Amino acid sequence: MRVLIIHNQLWAHYKSKLFSEISARMKIEHPDSQMLVAHIALREASRSGMQDEKSFPYDYPYKVLFQKNLDEVSFSERLTALFQTFNTFKPTVLNVTGWFDWAQVILMAYARMKGVKIVLSSESSLADHNRSGIKEKIKKQIVGMADAFFCFGKSSVDYLLHLGMDSNKIKVNNAAVIDEDIIRAHFDQAKGQIPPNTDSQTRRYTFVYVGRLAPEKNLQMLLGAFLNLLNQEPIAACWDLLFVGDGPSRNDLEQIVQNSNFANHVKFAGGFPWYQVPEWLAKSDVLVLPSTSEPWGLVVNEAMVCNMPVIVSETCGCAPDLVLNDVNGFTFDPTKQRKLEDALLFFMLNPSRIEEMGIKSKNLVERFASKNVASEMVRCYNAL
Repeated sequence: MRVLIIHNQLWAHYKSKLFSEISARMKIEHPDSQMLVAHIALREASRSGMQDEKSFPYDYPYKVLFQKNLDEVSFSERLTALFQTFNTFKPTVLNVTGWFDWAQVILMAYARMKGVKIVLSSESSLADHNRSGIKEKIKKQIVGMADAFFCFGKSSVDYLLHLGMDSNKIKVNNAAVIDEDIIRAHFDQAKGQIPPNTDSQTRRYTFVYVGRLAPEKNLQMLLGAFLNLLNQEPIAACWDLLFVGDGPSRNDLEQIVQNSNFANHVKFAGGFPWYQVPEWLAKSDVLVLPSTSEPWGLVVNEAMVCNMPVIVSETCGCAPDLVLNDVNGFTFDPTKQRKLEDALLFFMLNPSRIEEMGIKSKNLVERFASKNVASEMVRCYNAL
């Protein structure tokens, strides 16, 4: 078995964690097999200052085809380098992770002609973008070349079924992984440095949003819902709202807060690398992801690994897999502020449920543990 995985960029810490686990599993179960991850480039230009592969090295065999940003690699360069890598490595299984790239699509067709088995990794869902009939027909032809599929979760499974794919070809439906070991270790360390406060009279609670501060994240609704509850519900006085991240909407959000009567209840922490996010989760109680468009939302995995309940927009790809209403959190319609207010108010009225629902979160997210997912993928490669 010779497995070639095509991936866009080296800087992708959670994918690198998964590749490391796949490599480790193959060494144990199929020691005569070989694996290679071909990263097309170092990173996207927008992430040029965020690389952390030296701080968190992952152990798997890989090569970087171009020592520059992905945005700077032309179609012809990608196509030539991918074919050279394929013909040199001579895989028996090709795992494509970027099937919206025509260079990888052409490589898939070439691999199929050569009799190489094809696995397609898919993160797309019906809700994350507007879809046109012509494009959907083209996508159906592309994904139809695959012998097996690895899906992030139910939302991406549903999209493939919508395209007419055979459900028996979907071999992994829980590929949305994070580095749960590092996330949990940083969370526990930060939590241990916070003095416990069990006095219900002085105890304060925090809703937290983590991510880019941008219009599609629906943060004005979140802020409006929170400020409205502060204005209407006395119980809300012991709650704060924390934004961890940066982006084009920050100034507008800060202006709304400054014009309100509750500026001391809303904090903007700024942007931080992924491995520092658990330090902010440790200072918070409930994660909120209110996006109008979100293919998945890995920050929900992060929060759930840290035993936190979650409030998630029903248009986020992770919602069907990770959120059970009144069990570990709530989903809501991102066009209806009142529904979001109801979810926020639940925790304000029932802070005693936070710990219990956080434990449920931890149990629900275990299905997405990177080691388990890697084992499922290796079994698929071998079966092909």
